[in-house]
Amino acid sequence: MEYQTNNCLNQFRNLGFTGAKPFQSLMEVNKKLTSLEFDQHIQDDSDRLLIGRLLYLTITRLDIAFSVQCLSQYMHSPKVSHMVAAARVVKYVKQSPGLGVFMSACADINLTAYCDVDWASCVSTRRSVTGFLLKLGDSPISWKSKKQSTISRSSAEPEYRSLASTVAELVWLRGLLSELGVGLNGPITVFCDSKSAIQIATNPVFHERTKHIDIDCHFIREKVQMGLVKLLHIPLLNNRLISLPKDLVLVNILIWCPS
Repeated sequence: MEYQTNNCLNQFRNLGFTGAKPFQSLMEVNKKLTSLEFDQHIQDDSDRLLIGRLLYLTITRLDIAFSVQCLSQYMHSPKVSHMVAAARVVKYVKQSPGLGVFMSACADINLTAYCDVDWASCVSTRRSVTGFLLKLGDSPISWKSKKQSTISRSSAEPEYRSLASTVAELVWLRGLLSELGVGLNGPITVFCDSKSAIQIATNPVFHERTKHIDIDCHFIREKVQMGLVKLLHIPLLNNRLISLPKDLVLVNILIWCPS
Protein backbone atom coordinates (compact mmCIF):
# COMPACT_ATOMS: atom_id res chain seq x y z
CA MET A 1 0.00 0.00 0.00
CA GLU A 2 1.45 3.37 -1.03
CA TYR A 3 -0.01 6.47 0.60
CA GLN A 4 1.04 9.92 1.85
CA THR A 5 -0.89 10.36 5.07
CA ASN A 6 1.80 12.48 6.75
CA ASN A 7 2.08 14.71 3.68
CA CYS A 8 -1.70 15.26 3.71
CA LEU A 9 -1.77 16.10 7.41
CA ASN A 10 1.11 18.57 6.99
CA GLN A 11 -0.81 20.33 4.21
CA PHE A 12 -3.88 20.70 6.42
CA ARG A 13 -1.73 22.12 9.22
CA ASN A 14 0.20 24.57 7.00
CA LEU A 15 -2.98 25.86 5.33
CA GLY A 16 -4.93 26.15 8.55
CA PHE A 17 -7.47 23.52 7.46
CA THR A 18 -7.09 21.32 10.53
CA GLY A 19 -10.61 22.17 11.72
CA ALA A 20 -12.14 22.59 8.25
CA LYS A 21 -15.12 20.50 7.22
CA PRO A 22 -14.21 17.80 4.66
CA PHE A 23 -15.84 17.91 1.21
CA GLN A 24 -17.37 14.88 -0.48
CA SER A 25 -16.64 16.16 -4.01
CA LEU A 26 -13.55 17.56 -5.72
CA MET A 27 -15.10 20.45 -7.66
CA GLU A 28 -18.49 22.07 -8.00
CA VAL A 29 -20.86 20.55 -10.52
CA ASN A 30 -20.31 22.08 -13.99
CA LYS A 31 -17.58 24.32 -12.55
CA LYS A 32 -15.24 25.49 -15.32
CA LEU A 33 -12.07 27.33 -14.36
CA THR A 34 -10.95 30.13 -16.66
CA SER A 35 -8.47 33.01 -16.65
CA LEU A 36 -11.20 35.41 -17.85
CA GLU A 37 -13.08 35.55 -14.56
CA PHE A 38 -13.30 39.04 -13.10
CA ASP A 39 -11.73 38.45 -9.71
CA GLN A 40 -8.54 39.54 -8.02
CA HIS A 41 -5.09 38.20 -8.75
CA ILE A 42 -3.08 36.56 -5.98
CA GLN A 43 0.13 38.52 -5.47
CA ASP A 44 2.06 36.00 -3.35
CA ASP A 45 3.15 32.44 -4.19
CA SER A 46 0.65 30.70 -1.91
CA ASP A 47 -1.38 29.28 -4.81
CA ARG A 48 1.71 28.01 -6.64
CA LEU A 49 3.01 26.32 -3.50
CA LEU A 50 -0.36 24.67 -2.93
CA ILE A 51 -0.62 23.39 -6.51
CA GLY A 52 2.94 22.08 -6.30
CA ARG A 53 2.05 20.10 -3.19
CA LEU A 54 -1.07 18.73 -4.85
CA LEU A 55 0.95 17.68 -7.90
CA TYR A 56 3.26 15.72 -5.63
CA LEU A 57 0.22 14.17 -3.97
CA THR A 58 -1.07 12.84 -7.32
CA ILE A 59 1.76 10.28 -7.23
CA THR A 60 -0.44 8.16 -4.96
CA ARG A 61 -3.85 9.86 -5.39
CA LEU A 62 -5.16 9.10 -8.84
CA ASP A 63 -8.62 10.48 -8.01
CA ILE A 64 -7.42 14.11 -7.86
CA ALA A 65 -5.39 13.98 -11.09
CA PHE A 66 -8.00 15.72 -13.25
CA SER A 67 -8.71 18.54 -10.80
CA VAL A 68 -5.00 19.23 -10.22
CA GLN A 69 -4.43 19.16 -13.99
CA CYS A 70 -7.08 21.89 -14.39
CA LEU A 71 -5.66 24.02 -11.58
CA SER A 72 -2.06 23.77 -12.77
CA GLN A 73 -2.95 25.54 -16.04
CA TYR A 74 -3.38 28.84 -14.17
CA MET A 75 -0.24 28.82 -12.05
CA HIS A 76 1.26 31.64 -14.15
CA SER A 77 -1.56 34.00 -13.16
CA PRO A 78 -3.55 32.60 -10.24
CA LYS A 79 -6.75 34.27 -9.06
CA VAL A 80 -8.88 34.03 -5.97
CA SER A 81 -11.32 31.63 -7.67
CA HIS A 82 -8.44 29.28 -8.47
CA MET A 83 -7.29 29.36 -4.85
CA VAL A 84 -10.81 28.57 -3.66
CA ALA A 85 -10.97 25.58 -6.03
CA ALA A 86 -7.56 24.37 -4.84
CA ALA A 87 -8.67 24.66 -1.21
CA ARG A 88 -11.71 22.53 -2.06
CA VAL A 89 -9.41 19.79 -3.37
CA VAL A 90 -7.48 19.88 -0.08
CA LYS A 91 -10.74 19.59 1.87
CA TYR A 92 -11.71 16.64 -0.32
CA VAL A 93 -8.42 14.93 0.52
CA LYS A 94 -9.08 15.67 4.20
CA GLN A 95 -12.02 13.27 4.34
CA SER A 96 -9.71 10.29 3.64
CA PRO A 97 -6.00 11.21 3.93
CA GLY A 98 -5.04 7.54 4.17
CA LEU A 99 -6.16 6.63 0.66
CA GLY A 100 -3.44 5.45 -1.67
CA VAL A 101 -2.46 2.99 -4.36
CA PHE A 102 -2.90 -0.65 -3.42
CA MET A 103 -0.04 -2.80 -4.73
CA SER A 104 -1.34 -6.36 -4.84
CA ALA A 105 0.84 -9.36 -3.97
CA CYS A 106 -0.99 -11.44 -6.57
CA ALA A 107 1.25 -13.36 -8.97
CA ASP A 108 -0.75 -12.14 -12.00
CA ILE A 109 1.58 -10.14 -14.26
CA ASN A 110 -0.80 -9.41 -17.12
CA LEU A 111 -1.02 -5.80 -18.30
CA THR A 112 -4.43 -4.15 -18.68
CA ALA A 113 -5.17 -0.63 -19.91
CA TYR A 114 -8.17 1.70 -19.71
CA CYS A 115 -8.45 4.90 -21.74
CA ASP A 116 -11.01 7.69 -21.93
CA VAL A 117 -11.30 11.32 -23.00
CA ASP A 118 -13.30 14.43 -22.10
CA TRP A 119 -14.14 16.05 -25.42
CA ALA A 120 -13.57 19.83 -25.68
CA SER A 121 -13.66 20.24 -21.90
CA CYS A 122 -11.28 23.23 -21.75
CA VAL A 123 -13.34 26.43 -21.84
CA SER A 124 -10.42 28.61 -22.98
CA THR A 125 -9.07 26.45 -25.83
CA ARG A 126 -11.79 23.78 -26.32
CA ARG A 127 -9.13 21.09 -26.31
CA SER A 128 -9.90 17.61 -25.04
CA VAL A 129 -8.39 15.92 -22.00
CA THR A 130 -6.77 12.51 -22.35
CA GLY A 131 -6.82 10.00 -19.52
CA PHE A 132 -5.46 6.48 -19.26
CA LEU A 133 -4.74 3.91 -16.57
CA LEU A 134 -2.36 0.94 -16.82
CA LYS A 135 -2.53 -1.96 -14.39
CA LEU A 136 -0.08 -4.80 -13.80
CA GLY A 137 -2.30 -7.52 -12.42
CA ASP A 138 -4.53 -5.72 -9.90
CA SER A 139 -2.04 -2.91 -9.23
CA PRO A 140 -2.13 0.45 -11.04
CA ILE A 141 1.37 1.36 -12.20
CA SER A 142 0.88 4.22 -14.66
CA TRP A 143 -1.80 6.85 -15.25
CA LYS A 144 -2.14 10.25 -16.87
CA SER A 145 -4.61 13.11 -17.22
CA LYS A 146 -3.38 15.62 -19.80
CA LYS A 147 -4.85 18.15 -22.21
CA GLN A 148 -4.38 17.24 -25.87
CA SER A 149 -2.19 19.42 -28.08
CA THR A 150 -4.76 19.96 -30.86
CA ILE A 151 -8.45 20.85 -31.13
CA SER A 152 -10.76 18.06 -32.30
CA ARG A 153 -13.86 18.78 -34.34
CA SER A 154 -15.34 15.30 -33.86
CA SER A 155 -15.77 13.26 -30.70
CA ALA A 156 -14.11 10.19 -32.25
CA GLU A 157 -10.84 11.99 -32.95
CA PRO A 158 -9.86 12.74 -29.32
CA GLU A 159 -10.89 9.20 -28.35
CA TYR A 160 -8.49 7.84 -30.93
CA ARG A 161 -5.69 10.17 -29.86
CA SER A 162 -6.21 8.99 -26.29
CA LEU A 163 -6.04 5.40 -27.52
CA ALA A 164 -2.80 6.17 -29.36
CA SER A 165 -1.24 7.69 -26.23
CA THR A 166 -2.26 4.61 -24.25
CA VAL A 167 -0.74 2.20 -26.77
CA ALA A 168 2.48 4.23 -26.89
CA GLU A 169 2.75 3.99 -23.11
CA LEU A 170 2.11 0.25 -23.30
CA VAL A 171 4.89 -0.22 -25.86
CA TRP A 172 7.37 1.60 -23.62
CA LEU A 173 6.21 -0.22 -20.49
CA ARG A 174 6.40 -3.64 -22.14
CA GLY A 175 9.97 -2.89 -23.22
CA LEU A 176 10.84 -1.83 -19.67
CA LEU A 177 9.37 -5.01 -18.19
CA SER A 178 11.23 -7.08 -20.77
CA GLU A 179 14.54 -5.51 -19.71
CA LEU A 180 13.68 -6.35 -16.08
CA GLY A 181 13.12 -9.98 -17.02
CA VAL A 182 9.32 -9.90 -16.76
CA GLY A 183 7.71 -11.67 -19.69
CA LEU A 184 4.14 -10.95 -20.82
CA ASN A 185 2.07 -13.61 -22.51
CA GLY A 186 -0.39 -12.78 -25.25
CA PRO A 187 -1.69 -9.37 -26.35
CA ILE A 188 -2.33 -6.60 -23.85
CA THR A 189 -6.04 -5.88 -23.35
CA VAL A 190 -7.01 -2.23 -23.86
CA PHE A 191 -10.50 -1.16 -22.80
CA CYS A 192 -12.06 1.82 -24.58
CA ASP A 193 -15.65 3.12 -24.38
CA SER A 194 -15.61 4.46 -27.96
CA LYS A 195 -16.77 2.00 -30.61
CA SER A 196 -15.76 4.49 -33.31
CA ALA A 197 -12.12 4.50 -32.18
CA ILE A 198 -12.03 0.69 -32.09
CA GLN A 199 -13.55 0.43 -35.57
CA ILE A 200 -11.04 2.91 -36.99
CA ALA A 201 -8.19 0.86 -35.52
CA THR A 202 -9.42 -2.42 -37.03
CA ASN A 203 -10.79 -1.13 -40.35
CA PRO A 204 -8.07 -0.99 -43.06
CA VAL A 205 -10.14 1.40 -45.21
CA PHE A 206 -9.32 5.08 -44.67
CA HIS A 207 -11.89 7.76 -45.23
CA GLU A 208 -11.52 11.49 -45.70
CA ARG A 209 -12.69 12.11 -42.16
CA THR A 210 -9.81 10.10 -40.70
CA LYS A 211 -6.93 11.44 -42.80
CA HIS A 212 -5.93 13.96 -40.12
CA ILE A 213 -5.21 11.10 -37.70
CA ASP A 214 -3.51 8.91 -40.30
CA ILE A 215 -0.31 8.47 -38.28
CA ASP A 216 -2.13 7.37 -35.14
CA CYS A 217 -4.22 4.95 -37.22
CA HIS A 218 -1.13 3.27 -38.68
CA PHE A 219 0.59 3.17 -35.27
CA ILE A 220 -2.29 1.48 -33.41
CA ARG A 221 -3.19 -0.85 -36.29
CA GLU A 222 0.43 -2.01 -36.52
CA LYS A 223 0.44 -2.94 -32.81
CA VAL A 224 -2.89 -4.76 -33.18
CA GLN A 225 -1.61 -6.77 -36.16
CA MET A 226 1.60 -7.60 -34.28
CA GLY A 227 -0.51 -9.05 -31.47
CA LEU A 228 0.87 -6.59 -28.94
CA VAL A 229 -2.53 -5.16 -27.93
CA LYS A 230 -6.16 -6.27 -28.14
CA LEU A 231 -8.89 -3.62 -28.21
CA LEU A 232 -12.13 -4.27 -26.34
CA HIS A 233 -15.16 -2.07 -25.83
CA ILE A 234 -16.28 -1.24 -22.30
CA PRO A 235 -19.50 0.63 -21.37
CA LEU A 236 -18.98 4.13 -20.01
CA LEU A 237 -20.38 3.39 -16.55
CA ASN A 238 -18.07 0.38 -16.18
CA ASN A 239 -14.93 2.28 -17.13
CA ARG A 240 -12.68 2.46 -14.08
CA LEU A 241 -10.95 5.49 -15.55
CA ILE A 242 -14.04 7.69 -15.46
CA SER A 243 -12.65 10.06 -12.81
CA LEU A 244 -9.36 10.84 -14.60
CA PRO A 245 -10.60 12.91 -17.56
CA LYS A 246 -13.98 13.75 -16.08
CA ASP A 247 -14.62 15.14 -12.61
CA LEU A 248 -17.52 13.50 -10.76
CA VAL A 249 -19.58 14.59 -7.80
CA LEU A 250 -18.70 11.37 -5.97
CA VAL A 251 -15.56 9.60 -7.12
CA ASN A 252 -16.01 5.82 -7.07
CA ILE A 253 -12.93 3.92 -8.19
CA LEU A 254 -12.63 0.26 -7.29
CA ILE A 255 -8.82 0.27 -7.04
CA TRP A 256 -8.68 2.60 -4.00
CA CYS A 257 -8.50 1.09 -0.54
CA PRO A 258 -8.10 2.91 2.82
CA SER A 259 -4.95 2.30 4.81
